[in-house]
Amino acid sequence: MKNAKAKILLIEDDSFLLNMYSTKFEIEGYDISIAEDGAKGIELARDIVPDIILLDIMMPKMDGFEVLKELKADSATAEIPVVILTNINQRDDVERGMSLGAVDYFIKAHFIPSEIVKKVEKFIKL
Repeated sequence: MKNAKAKILLIEDDSFLLNMYSTKFEIEGYDISIAEDGAKGIELARDIVPDIILLDIMMPKMDGFEVLKELKADSATAEIPVVILTNINQRDDVERGMSLGAVDYFIKAHFIPSEIVKKVEKFIKL
């Protein structure tokens, strides 16, 4: 399988969405790790160095923008592509996410999980 070794880190506080996306990526043959808050996500990113990170914006403790800033400021995680996956659809937030270093910005409500998998695949370099 072409993507059997790709590691994905999903940082999302909604347990329903976490389970839905992680199940879909596992079915597609990805090695998926999950974090339910930003601090845990940063820690996991440093530990496992995933091929890509899917990051929600609205989370407790630390929002996705703070997580993204910290990931990009750390040489161990700076090169990992980060895709923002959120329901925040404000132009300012999209621009802020992209300017902080995200490679793309997807609105959850606009896509089904299989479409997200396909969109994410183009950023995974093995």
